[in-house]
Amino acid sequence: MAAENQDKIQFLIGKGVRILNPGSVNIGEDVNLDRISGDRVTIYPGCRIYGNDTLIMAGATLGFEGPATIVNCQLGPGVELRGGFFKRSVFLDRAIVGSGAQIRECCILEEESSCAHNVGIKQTIIFPFVTLGSLINFCDCLISGGTGRKNHSEVGSSYIHFNFTPNQDKATPSLIGDVPRGVMLNQPPIFLGGQGGLIGPSRIAFGSVLAAGTIFRRDSLEGGKILLGGVIRRKELPLYPGLYRNVKRTALHNINYIAHLIALRNWYRYLRPIFSSGDGLREELIKSGIEILDRAVEERVKRLTAFAEKLPLSADIYRKSMKGESAPEVLLRKEQLFESRHRVGDLLLESRQKEYGKEPRDNFLSAVDRNRSGGRYIEVIQNLPPDCAEEGSRWLQEIVDEVTEEALEIIPAFRS
Repeated sequence: MAAENQDKIQFLIGKGVRILNPGSVNIGEDVNLDRISGDRVTIYPGCRIYGNDTLIMAGATLGFEGPATIVNCQLGPGVELRGGFFKRSVFLDRAIVGSGAQIRECCILEEESSCAHNVGIKQTIIFPFVTLGSLINFCDCLISGGTGRKNHSEVGSSYIHFNFTPNQDKATPSLIGDVPRGVMLNQPPIFLGGQGGLIGPSRIAFGSVLAAGTIFRRDSLEGGKILLGGVIRRKELPLYPGLYRNVKRTALHNINYIAHLIALRNWYRYLRPIFSSGDGLREELIKSGIEILDRAVEERVKRLTAFAEKLPLSADIYRKSMKGESAPEVLLRKEQLFESRHRVGDLLLESRQKEYGKEPRDNFLSAVDRNRSGGRYIEVIQNLPPDCAEEGSRWLQEIVDEVTEEALEIIPAFRS
């Protein structure tokens, strides 16, 4: 084992990989060395690399601030993982993560996004330039917004996305910004102030500022607002374990979030390959992003289905707690989502492969190709003419709307 490990290390050094203190580095038996570039890749002492799917592109750096372990991750050019644990996630060009990180399954950190030290995320998608401060727990959400490194969405230090409910479920994904406009890199940034928290599921519009120390329990869909947290009054209320009071909000937020994931999958399927054609490693990187999005949809469908399976009990508790004054529409929604949970789930899973908005998509892709002139992804998107960016947003919004509408056809009680 030790000899095989050293053989792998020597092979990488021969390719040009800079490995400081080779005796302290471990390369797993299943690592495909052809998927590790020899161009300006640096591995610092104490690092461990595992997994047949691992991909490391030119200029990537591992472990500068402390030992780093990566398991089946894909690193684009110039990525810096400075210390911590990283598993089954994708890091696009020049993404940076500080020491003490725990980046678990199903994360995508897009171009030039960054995390400071001691950040924990899972099932999280971070758009270009978005910055997470230190000491953050930010699982089960998507955040976009901003136009560049000097005008980016920010999550302040010691922030929490609360993603687990007292009823033991995780049907709690939050959409901070959105996909159709967020991918165009032309929207106002969002600021989530430090020492605060967001109760999922939630939606926050571009241009919103959640003041430091705020625990936000609602949605903010207008944008351009400073949102202040109110003080919870000291009050004792009856506790009914298993009771869901607002099934409509939870279900619609989950369906909407999944629809945005499907829109982003289409972006990765059709738009991003324009910038990777002929580059084998980059093609693998984008393919890995699509696989992450597929798993993200599966996770959200799983969580929505598990939530729906608790609704018969919730309906019983609701009837008893209301003492004969229960609202029929509330009971109907719970019954309908429970009975249709598998149909809704199957529809959402199948939507990943469907063709949506072909005409606006083709018009947009043609316009991007005309404006590309050999430029890199970020530069080209930032410099798209406004009408072209609007066409792209229309394409993606059409996907969101159609997926949502198809789901509501199965559960019509949620329209009202």
